[in-house]
Amino acid sequence: MLGAIIGDIAGSKFEWHNHRSKDFEFFDLNSRTTDDSVMTLAVADAVLRSEADPGRLEAQAVSSMKTFGKKYPYAGYGGSFIRWLQSPVSEPYNSYGNGAAMRVSPCAYAADSLEKALLFSDAVTGVTHNHPESIKAARAVTEAIYMAINGADMTEIASVIREKYYRIDFTLDEIRPVYHFDVSCQGSVPQAFEAFFESVSFEDAVRSAVSIGGDSDTIAAIAGSIAEAYYGIPETMRKQAVSLYLDSFQLDVLSEFEQKYGYFIAAPVNGSFRKKRIAPVRL
Repeated sequence: MLGAIIGDIAGSKFEWHNHRSKDFEFFDLNSRTTDDSVMTLAVADAVLRSEADPGRLEAQAVSSMKTFGKKYPYAGYGGSFIRWLQSPVSEPYNSYGNGAAMRVSPCAYAADSLEKALLFSDAVTGVTHNHPESIKAARAVTEAIYMAINGADMTEIASVIREKYYRIDFTLDEIRPVYHFDVSCQGSVPQAFEAFFESVSFEDAVRSAVSIGGDSDTIAAIAGSIAEAYYGIPETMRKQAVSLYLDSFQLDVLSEFEQKYGYFIAAPVNGSFRKKRIAPVRL
């Protein structure tokens, strides 16, 4: 889950000032968490408060998203989502925006089967983004993360995504000169997947996602969410992100979620990095 937040932070300063290169300072004073991080944490909170009960998760997702949205009102939400946050009625609004895909990573960690992961994904997505493209995008990200958590290799993940969800027939080098800002699922989620497919590490996946331009923070958040489960996050990067950019309320949610469901680090081994799962704390 933290991978989505780190991707969001790294891409935040480039959302409106695209940087079409992998060469940039990863964290700096202009970096921040945006709505991508806030809503990822809201979904994590919903999973925790509902005790990952599919029957309770949808209602809890509405409650958690509205609580977090009102606590962080200037995180950069889209207009339709702001209206949903402020409305006393919590009906979905048929959005096909990429917000559906950036916030869904906690669902894969909380599930003990792929079927349940996708059920969780549908529950937290449909409360706002009930368009078929959003449901599909959220499911694709959830399935990729679930596969990575459970040891699938890159070829297996790419095959499933291309066969079930998206026909990705481009490389980042091909689209980088012409790719434009697009907040739709269909116009940004395949690009996030390709950034992951071309990557060699967690950091490289995030840098690759930022390098194509467009909706940089969200594309990097999606790529980062998958890359954490596949590579793990280097401990130094992890410590920087949580100490510099998350407040105590956000840290409490992250810590509670990771203690219950675990997380992944990239541990140094013989001069390279290997993924290591930090197991859940069983109380």
